[in-house]
Amino acid sequence: MGDPPRSTIEITTMPGLAPVDADVLRRCVATTLDAHHADGARISVALVDDPRIAQLNHRFLEHEGATDVISFDLRDGGESGVDGELVISLETAAREAAARGHDVTAEAALYAIHGTLHLLGFDDVDDATSAVMRERERAMLTAMGLTCLDRS
Repeated sequence: MGDPPRSTIEITTMPGLAPVDADVLRRCVATTLDAHHADGARISVALVDDPRIAQLNHRFLEHEGATDVISFDLRDGGESGVDGELVISLETAAREAAARGHDVTAEAALYAIHGTLHLLGFDDVDDATSAVMRERERAMLTAMGLTCLDRS
């Protein structure tokens, strides 16, 4: 038996946005996938501005305005594994990072973990599911050495 298939994580950035360390974001996604035994996952991460994420938020979720991260599950009906896209607003990340006193990469890392958890089936639609998701976020932040970002 060979090793399990490695996950593929691709990151693209809109021009003109705050610089972030794509390797940190890639490691956050990979660490979250590994912790949940999601071998062979395919994840693309698009780093965009507020107008773009607001457009996607309205079109696909029927919500108004910008948000931090949107997760899109790209699996076909019966397909197993994780195949998805994360769209992260770097403008929102920069604003929140400045307000909370850390760098934009760290804030975007939190969004990458949160979005990956959604692709893994976690949700935050009520107090109980939000508590579970926050606990998983804390575990992943700790694994990444980013405990300063705990938003509980």
